[in-house]
Amino acid sequence: MDRPIRIANCSGYSGDRREAIREILDGGEVDVIIGDYLAEITIAGMAARRLRGRGEGFSEDLLAQLDGCLDEILDRGIKLVVNAGGFDPAGLAARLRGAPSSGRVANVAHLEGDDLLGRLDELQAAGHALESLDTGAPLSSWGHAPLSASAYLGAWGIVDALAGGADIVVCPRVTDASLVVGPAAWWHGWATEDWDALAAAVVAGHVIECGPQATGGNFSGFKHLPGMVHPGFPIAEIGADGETVITKHPGTGGAVTVDTVTAQLLYEIQGPIYLNPDVTVDLRPLELTQLDTDRVRIRGTAGTPPPPTTKLAVTAPTGWENSFNVYLCGLDIDEKAALVEAQIRDVLAGSDVELARIDRVGTPAEDPRSIEEATVTLRVVGRAATPDPLKPGAFFHRVHGTILSSIPGFHAEGGTGRTTRPAPLIEYWPGRVAVAALEPVVVHDDGTRTPVRDTPTAAPPEVPPLAADAQPPEPEDGEELVRAPLGRVAHARAGDKGGNSNVGIWAADPAAWPWLRHTLSVDRIRELFPELQGLEVTRHELPRLHAVHFVFHGSLGTGCSSNGRLDALGKSVAEFLRARHVDVPGRLLDTAPSARATAVA
Repeated sequence: MDRPIRIANCSGYSGDRREAIREILDGGEVDVIIGDYLAEITIAGMAARRLRGRGEGFSEDLLAQLDGCLDEILDRGIKLVVNAGGFDPAGLAARLRGAPSSGRVANVAHLEGDDLLGRLDELQAAGHALESLDTGAPLSSWGHAPLSASAYLGAWGIVDALAGGADIVVCPRVTDASLVVGPAAWWHGWATEDWDALAAAVVAGHVIECGPQATGGNFSGFKHLPGMVHPGFPIAEIGADGETVITKHPGTGGAVTVDTVTAQLLYEIQGPIYLNPDVTVDLRPLELTQLDTDRVRIRGTAGTPPPPTTKLAVTAPTGWENSFNVYLCGLDIDEKAALVEAQIRDVLAGSDVELARIDRVGTPAEDPRSIEEATVTLRVVGRAATPDPLKPGAFFHRVHGTILSSIPGFHAEGGTGRTTRPAPLIEYWPGRVAVAALEPVVVHDDGTRTPVRDTPTAAPPEVPPLAADAQPPEPEDGEELVRAPLGRVAHARAGDKGGNSNVGIWAADPAAWPWLRHTLSVDRIRELFPELQGLEVTRHELPRLHAVHFVFHGSLGTGCSSNGRLDALGKSVAEFLRARHVDVPGRLLDTAPSARATAVA
């Protein structure tokens, strides 16, 4: 096609807004609607349901979103490409073919070949270590019996399905960005070695894959954007050369700005080299330009062949988990917390429950005006080999027996009947597998099976972490340093990949970039985030985005499905760092993070 393809996103995870597809159809013209449903924690949840024999092996949220919309999608010639297939893409494809419709029946294709659960022994016997991306250890050292094993597939199966006439393409575990790469490559007729164009599509996919995050959702400058009660979903307009404009339908909430796009570019990356089964992307040359209201252009993307391996997400059941909350109110919080913890440990001693975590959440207000302002939470997480020791009558009941001999004002969640039930504990193994070992196929609507074409591969370029001066630069002559929250001059966005948390911090105004890059060294970030002591921290810079990027290795344990944290995905890391106080040159405090929030170049 001569014109750019318009690709809208309707889902950033399984559970996103059910009205999204209806809103996209009502908002204006699009060529393709894509949906991402398979976050790492979603895969773990599907694995847990598989363990308990409950629910389907795919995301049923797509079916709810499509209610009343399928006829219009088909009548308007819009293609639908989703990874909602999960562990059972054939099952979801069959459901979609039989979906209620007053018009023609949809042509539905699906992809297979990501599910390696039945091949793990064969692959390891053939010399594939399936080593951890985090530690390098082989899967054989893990010590758990896998429940699922999903390789991350690329875009070319989607291309072939669309070329074969599919109206809907149901994918299993393809990469999030490949949902966009596939339609763009099909539309423009790209070859497997059009590296720069493919890289541009990966970047576009990375920006829109998480739905309203690109239009202001989860954005640290949200208070300066309009319509944030109901932000719209993003659209990528991708040209034949890969140049992309990120936008949204007119009249929808939120905004598309250089900063909302920057936030998404820095989300869940592990450095400036972004690996994808379709292409390796160098994020450093990227240039963002605000063309008009809600229109941000991305160009300058560079691509090279993809790596010879792809990610392999393996899950395994490792026991059961449950939690409850105890509330501490008023004075002497430290002493109250210490006594409650000691009593909990005492009553659980010798039981089948392992006390995995006790976390204090919050700080009481000085001279509180309500009971709620004076209250903090003590969150208790227990684990066991079987669910029985963690049932409320067993787990919380032990603590319940200490109430009259415990702290003044003792009250707990379990005492009101809100105690949760035991849930399977699912461990996550972020492995890697050779692309050459995969056997992906397209299953067309008529049952024909077509192997997915091969793609040339090459070792990705190495970009070592940057060293940085641990001291901020000397202030200008006569310039006053002001103690202020980092967030007064910087935006930030955090993400998760397995056990690693990442955070990108960028200058709200380019004038703050020299100060930011020299101030945020590895040593300084450790001072600001004491939890990082003893963990590996890597640091990179993306000067064209005025951003410093960190990866905190192992800060999320072995992954969001098993770390037991209140913020299991580390989503609050960026906002925590923005709340920390640093010495800021006074001149920079005049450039608040709203500087570009609604600016039009």
